[in-house]
Amino acid sequence: MANIVDTAANNGSFTTLVAAIQAAGLVDTLKGPGPFTVFAPTDEAFNKLPAGTVDSLLQDIPKLKKILTYHVVSGKVLAADVVKLKTATTVEGSDVKIDASNGVKINDATVATADVAADNGVIHVIDTVLIPA
Repeated sequence: MANIVDTAANNGSFTTLVAAIQAAGLVDTLKGPGPFTVFAPTDEAFNKLPAGTVDSLLQDIPKLKKILTYHVVSGKVLAADVVKLKTATTVEGSDVKIDASNGVKINDATVATADVAADNGVIHVIDTVLIPA
């Protein structure tokens, strides 16, 4: 099994996320032992951002890092555990809201695919980029 970064890269739906992880210098961390839970926005999710947002983030590494770490929770939190939670504290330091009343939403993002296994954690595919307050 591959680590979180390689799993995302091999999937083909996360080219923007993987490029952002590389630009922010988070590859070694997310290839590390973890475990990590990553709420991974697809390329389509990044495309929903206003025009130029991704390019400007790639030029603002501290802000990019803040946004990316807001998508990561320490530990391996599988879907069966996520649905029991109301919030989760991200590596960035802020909490994300979890609503499992109708599907699973993380803040305003819908979990499209849960429990994508990686050898150092788990990926939950989301349809919207999470932006910390």
